[in-house]
Amino acid sequence: MENIQHKQLPPIVYNLKGWIELVDEIKLKDIFDALLNQSDFKILNYTSHQFPVNGFTAFWLLAESHLALHTFTENGYTYIELSSCNQGKAKNFKKLTEELKFDVNWDEEIASSEPILIKTI
Repeated sequence: MENIQHKQLPPIVYNLKGWIELVDEIKLKDIFDALLNQSDFKILNYTSHQFPVNGFTAFWLLAESHLALHTFTENGYTYIELSSCNQGKAKNFKKLTEELKFDVNWDEEIASSEPILIKTI
């Protein structure tokens, strides 16, 4: 039987938000599947929803959290949001986007989010 080890992680999530000037569902899926795999994220599931008129939303469930895409086809842009508990993989993901033939404009550097601990009396 496989020996499974528990790893204690601090409650920190790393967020990366940005835009890409591309709305083609097949190209976006291929690009982001490849980026996630090259960054060593473990993809657990993928799903998407095609809206009746135009546009779609896509979601990758990752062992390390998730990636979501939301298209705005009338403007030609897709919003990207990666959340990860692994800072190294998130940094690698961002670095790999710099090698794309499509420009990805990130809103900021990778931001971290932690709970604010409230002390009770």
